[in-house]
This record gives sequence, structure tokens and C-alpha cells, in this order.
Amino acid sequence: MSNLSTTSDNILTCARSLIIAGGYNGFSYADVATIVGIRKASIHHHFPSKVDLVKALVVRHREETEAGFADLEHNISNPQERLRAYIRYWETCIADASTPFCICALLASELPVLPQGVAIELQRYFRMLSAWLTSVLEDGSQRGRIRLMNTPRMEAEAFMATVHGAMLSARAYGDPKVFPLITEPLLSKLSAPN
Repeated sequence: MSNLSTTSDNILTCARSLIIAGGYNGFSYADVATIVGIRKASIHHHFPSKVDLVKALVVRHREETEAGFADLEHNISNPQERLRAYIRYWETCIADASTPFCICALLASELPVLPQGVAIELQRYFRMLSAWLTSVLEDGSQRGRIRLMNTPRMEAEAFMATVHGAMLSARAYGDPKVFPLITEPLLSKLSAPN
């Protein structure tokens, strides 16, 4: 069973890298098979179709993100610092290329050409992210630590769009330093006066 799990993980890891490099249509099972060192039939055993593979990848990303948010909630009581930790996570990943891009943000840019099953999982991810950001902003506003100019939901959507836009800009410029240039003012804008 451990071998099956490892092969599946290797396939997902490879697919993630290939999507980051070339998008949904930028890879095939043949590419994955070559990189992972298995036959295409083995991939089909784990993921009968490319849609199944990418859906599983998005679900995994959502679950990992939810676990990360649970850790933030448990370890950081200050809502403003939770937002800062979220941004720092992406800043670090972009700077050291450990996770250069949010896979869901990248796939969302391809939404019009994605299969419906993948699109539905992407929407679930963004709803989850928006709900978490909304709750953090509400908490921060109630505690007087975060200043909101609009409803928590509107601010959450703007926050999410800004962070994802900063990722795109850092990628477009090929410069990780662009990310904090965009996100630092976002955090400053939300800081309640002391």
C-alpha cells in the first residue's frame, strides 16, 4: 500500500510542476510517465483521466491549505498576524522557488478552457479561501486590529485578488521582490491605527 501511495504522490507532484511550467494543456500522461519513470498505464491506474488527476491535485491543494489555516488559527491569535503569515508563506515560496505559484490561481487563469470537473474543484478552493479570509478580517475588525473600508467579504475578495495578482506580477517580471512591493501596502492599509 505504501508503494501505491508513493507512486500516486509522485504523479501528483510531477503534474503540479508541469502545470506550473506550462498550464493544464501543457502536459500529457506521456510527460508524467517519462519524468516519474513509470508507464502511462500506471498513471491511468491511479488517475483514469487527466481530469481526475488535476481534480485530485486541486483537492489536495485545498486540503493542505485548510490544514495550514487551522495551524494559523491555532498558533497565531492576532488576526492581522495571521494575514501576514499567509502572505509571508507565499513570499517565501516565491523567493526560494519551493512553491513558486498557487496552483489554483494558475489554473483559474485557464478556467474558460478547463473541464467542468476541474472548474468545480477550483471554485470550491476559492470559496474556502474567501471564507477564511472573511473570517480573519471579521475577527480583526471586531478586535480593533484591522480597519475595513468595506464589508469583510468585499475586503476578503480584494485581498485574495491582490495576493494572487502579486504572484502573477512576480512571475511576469521574473522577480520575487515584486511580490512584497504589492502585498506590503495591502497589509498596511488594513492595519488599524494604534
